[in-house]
Amino acid sequence: MSTTEPVGLPFKNDVPQTLVGISFPTFFRAQEFLTAATGLAVSGKLRLIDAVIVVRDADGKTMVRETIDPTPGRSALSGAAWAGLFGLILGGPVGWAAGMALGAAAGATAATIVDLGIPDDWVAWFKQNALPNSTTLAILVEGLHKDALVTEAGRFEGAQLVYANLDLDTIERIKLAFANATTSRF
Repeated sequence: MSTTEPVGLPFKNDVPQTLVGISFPTFFRAQEFLTAATGLAVSGKLRLIDAVIVVRDADGKTMVRETIDPTPGRSALSGAAWAGLFGLILGGPVGWAAGMALGAAAGATAATIVDLGIPDDWVAWFKQNALPNSTTLAILVEGLHKDALVTEAGRFEGAQLVYANLDLDTIERIKLAFANATTSRF
């Protein structure tokens, strides 16, 4: 594992953002924690800005799924549709074709430039540091109630804290909660 993290974390309107990365033994446990984080957001315990899931298999291959950053393909399709519609209204069939081509190019270009959530350097860091046969969930939040996060951590047996830009006391409490966690059986 690399110990060198990317420099700096985002601040939006002078509000500090908290980045937490947690490794889980399965994709489904990571997805369950993301659902729990969404529940904390609904109850006002945090504001969920972005989440990234990094899956690493036994062979070291990784797959990354970001929740809010636009993908070039989706943005190109959206850009083509909107620009094509305006082109059709303004220039008929020729305007439609030209609008679609320009809109697709603009949408794809914008998607490669725009980074709305967890910075790409951090996504790459989590990808590089993902454990084999595991899933790492990285969440970017604002307004975090630390006690609520510690309480949720206590429900996730086998999870490991990979990174958190929190105070040392909270980091230790999260690690202890994971270490003492037991999986509830239905």
